[in-house]
Amino acid sequence: MTRRQALIAIHIGALMFGLSGVFGKLAESAPLFITFARALFAVLALASAAALIDIRGEAITWKRGAGLVAGGLLLGGHWLTFFIAVKTAGVGIATLGFASFPAFTILLEGVLFRERTRPVEFALVGLVCIGLVLVAPTPSVQSEATLGLLYGVLSGLLFAMLALLNRAVTRGINPIRAALWQNLAIVLVLLPWNWQGLGDVPAMDWLWLAMLGVLCTGLAHSFFVASLRVLNARTTSVIFALEPVYGIAFAWWLFAERPGGAMLFGGAMIILASIIASRLKEPDARPAAGRPPVAQEP
Repeated sequence: MTRRQALIAIHIGALMFGLSGVFGKLAESAPLFITFARALFAVLALASAAALIDIRGEAITWKRGAGLVAGGLLLGGHWLTFFIAVKTAGVGIATLGFASFPAFTILLEGVLFRERTRPVEFALVGLVCIGLVLVAPTPSVQSEATLGLLYGVLSGLLFAMLALLNRAVTRGINPIRAALWQNLAIVLVLLPWNWQGLGDVPAMDWLWLAMLGVLCTGLAHSFFVASLRVLNARTTSVIFALEPVYGIAFAWWLFAERPGGAMLFGGAMIILASIIASRLKEPDARPAAGRPPVAQEP
């Protein structure tokens, strides 16, 4: 794969991830079932990819397997809260709430890995907080839009926790293999609460759910992994910061979710903070080589 092809692939992957909220809103099913079905179709897609390409890597021990299962639970919680946010407040607000995850990553890294948080990183956290205040339509937590934003922020927190867990447990494991384990964990955990309702799912929902699992998870993740063979992780992170832009644009086009001026300005601050965070140089105590790529987006 050439650099040009890798850039095209990563932009397509970011676009597909940005469509997650759109397909989640189009589906009439409850967020819990959407999460279950997305993982189910993702397992099918990732298993097919694993059968077609070489995914050899380090053996998965019981300890690492437990870490992958825990990652699956975090991933499932991240998806569930994200889709609740979509159903409650719309795609744009849910996506911008999730976009706060780099701020949580910065804060949690300092606590969990005892890494020094630099002043510029605290400034980025403040920028994200100001952006979220501007995005919120009203300070009242009774508002559906504000409640949806809070669920979106919770989704971002869970994703940041997933990213840090993956940093600890997935080193040496092929990302597709790790993603397969995590999605399989979601399917097995949620199956008892969803199998009886399989026959009641609207026909069109199966299309949107298949799109979520195959395009927005399996295929998008494959593009992401393939591009990392050519591009560095920081370049891909900057491109993935465009994911909220894609999500808001599609929501505006398809659902007439027109963002107001404050929301656009607040969203721009959050996205800018994400881009700056991904471009910061690693401090000497935290070499870049020690960080494996994060497996999945929403």
